[in-house]
Formats: sequence, structure tokens, C-alpha cells
Amino acid sequence: MKELILGGARSGKSRHAEQRARLSGLDVAYVATAVAGDAEMAARIGGHRARRPPSWPTVEEPLALAASLEANAGPGRFILVDCLTLWLSNLLAEGEEVFRRERQALLQVLPGLPGRICLVSNEVGQGIVPLNPLARRFVDEAGWLHQELAVLCDRVVWVVAGLPHVLKGAP
Repeated sequence: MKELILGGARSGKSRHAEQRARLSGLDVAYVATAVAGDAEMAARIGGHRARRPPSWPTVEEPLALAASLEANAGPGRFILVDCLTLWLSNLLAEGEEVFRRERQALLQVLPGLPGRICLVSNEVGQGIVPLNPLARRFVDEAGWLHQELAVLCDRVVWVVAGLPHVLKGAP
């Protein structure tokens, strides 16, 4: 099963995904896309690490997400990816060629992956249109990626104030 969990910053989306992983009864691997570029981001990453059981191996992959998923997915495994918007930021910073290649690779590999895959991402398109061209591009690309992933995923959940709302698939 493929699952997409969306929500705003501090919405509870990561906690919800972690709870789904714990309750799955499967071996869990955590694929982290964040890069600790400053002390505040390092603290956020530390908070996420502290919440996870030590039995969950962490794979740090800021760019080659599709290859990482192929290497780690398998029957009886639950792969939790947190988060796609940080991954998208990393790709945009690398340039157009890397962005297009890695984005397409994810969309191609996802349907055929064995086991359970849970993708966590920030919904960023509900505010005003940003003034900055790169910020506008980021909002657009995140929205388009979410739409394409929602088609490929069996279950899509929107988390608001810690409350999950199932948009697609079984509750």
C-alpha cells in the first residue's frame, strides 16, 4: 500500500505517519530528506529522531529518493519518508536537470515498490501567492507533485490540528 499524508507545518502529520508505522506490525525504516543547514533545523531533526524507536533504521537521503526507496522497500517493510517538501527544496536547489530526473524517478518507481510506503509532505498552497519567483515555483511544484502522488497512492490523508481526515482510501 502507498500512502500520502499531507498537512501544514506542525499539523501532526509526522506523528500520524509514525503512529501508522508503529501500528503496522512491520519492520520500519525511516527515510529522512532534511539537511541540517542551521541550528534550528538541526533541533527539528533532533526532535523527530527522539520520537522514533531506536529499532527504526534511518536512511538520510536528500536527493535520490527513488533509488533509496528501491533499496529499502520490501515485503513486510514499512518505509516512512519525511518529508517530500524538504526533498523538493533540495532538488530545486540542485538545478533543473536533477529536479526533473529525481522527480520523474519517484513517480515511476513508486507504483511497483513492494511493502508499505508512507510519504509525508507539507501542503503549502493555501496561503497567498508568494512574491518571490522561486517561492511561487516551489508552491506550484509541491501542488503538482501532491496531485500526481495522490493518483498513485491507495490512501491520502490530510492532517489538521493533529486530526487525520481520510481523503482517499480506507479509514
